[in-house]
Amino acid sequence: MAKAIQLLVLVVGVGVAILSGVECRKARILESFDYSAISCRAHSASIQDFGGVGDGATLNTQAFQAAVNHLSQYASDGGAQLFVPPGKWLTGSFNLTSHFTLYLHRDAVLLASQDINSWPVVDPLPSYGHGRDAAGGRYISLIFGTNLTDVVVTGDNGTIDGQGELWWQQFHKKKLKYTRPYLIEIMHSENVQISNLTLVNSPSWNVHPVYSSNVIVQGLTILAPVTSPNTDGINPDSCTNTRIEDNYIVSGDDCVAVKSGWDEYGISYGMPTKHLIIRRLVCVSPYSAAIALGSEMSGGIQDVRAQEITAINTESGVRIKTAVGRGGYVKDIYVKGMNLHTMKWVFWITGNYGSHADNHYDPNALPEIKGINYRDVVAENVSMAGRLEGISGDPFTGICMSNVTIGMAAKAKKYPWSCAEVQGIVSGVVPRPCDLLPDQGQQELGMCDFPSDSLPVEAMELQTCSFRMNYF
Repeated sequence: MAKAIQLLVLVVGVGVAILSGVECRKARILESFDYSAISCRAHSASIQDFGGVGDGATLNTQAFQAAVNHLSQYASDGGAQLFVPPGKWLTGSFNLTSHFTLYLHRDAVLLASQDINSWPVVDPLPSYGHGRDAAGGRYISLIFGTNLTDVVVTGDNGTIDGQGELWWQQFHKKKLKYTRPYLIEIMHSENVQISNLTLVNSPSWNVHPVYSSNVIVQGLTILAPVTSPNTDGINPDSCTNTRIEDNYIVSGDDCVAVKSGWDEYGISYGMPTKHLIIRRLVCVSPYSAAIALGSEMSGGIQDVRAQEITAINTESGVRIKTAVGRGGYVKDIYVKGMNLHTMKWVFWITGNYGSHADNHYDPNALPEIKGINYRDVVAENVSMAGRLEGISGDPFTGICMSNVTIGMAAKAKKYPWSCAEVQGIVSGVVPRPCDLLPDQGQQELGMCDFPSDSLPVEAMELQTCSFRMNYF
């Protein structure tokens, strides 16, 4: 009997110890994190320190904003980082601050609030003068910042879920009073990094750096249904020195869309996108392009360098979209190393895109399209090799294609090329392009040079940052 009691006590004791250990682990976890960033921070805090609750139901907008506001005091003292632990963190829009890092744990999910009435409305962008979905203002982006220096949004592949289905339905039903929000928008800022996150189901565009410089967008996985409206992946807009690399995008619109303002508003604002690197992009978008230049390009786009682009079941490779009334320019564009599978068009340049902000655009504002270079392109299962349409009286010039092999689909168009109002040269392009692009012969395969110099954004190095964090 005594031995039985001793055994019972032992079993109960072990059970209590196990339960105690479980409770202890649930109560507090100490974990170390390493990540790469343009700047490391001297101070750290968790969203839980500000009353955040990651149950997927509690609204945490005030907690996030309170955390950012509190941590802003460390801007001149080594900066600060806000840690988002595992959980589902429902939130509305909140603003970032300078010398600041937002870090999402791999098991953290930011859920965008679906209460449309709770989203603040801001003015249209000055280079657009008009909302994209409606004439008035626009709902502010989920994660927003303006006039910032040194800001990082990153994590260990944590997730930002825009819960966009409600917004898409309202858009299709034409019930929205204002333009849909984006997931991440950084304006009038410098030294910006957005990296190592998964972005899903954005109400509209996913990542929108605008009027900014020295921007790195790296290591993102961006996912949305291919039928979702305007869910562009990454849209550098009137930005200088931007590096977009190692991103995987499945979307209902262009995977990367390069922009600089819309019609008379973009012409007046006059801020181009220039010195842009896009490399190691993988894109799936059956109804849009892997990379689009425009259609809002009225401030100009210059010196874009795209390399190692893989597109699968995507409408077109690199597409230029413009129209009468846009003004501006797209020039000095360099594309090298595209691997394309199942395309409607490999090359598509459109001078009749239409879609104006309003009826006040200048019909005499003609865009300048010149110096468009493609080399080392392989494509298969293609319906039409190229559709190149300039503007009457405003031909697109300096088009160069070299070392291009296009495998046509079994049910391809009868004529693989369609060309009008364009000028240029080709070498080693199969099938042979239209007569407006005369063949220079195999001896010129090295033409359409890709620049060998480095852009300033390539000198922006990432350092390894470390911190330890307690969380519940």
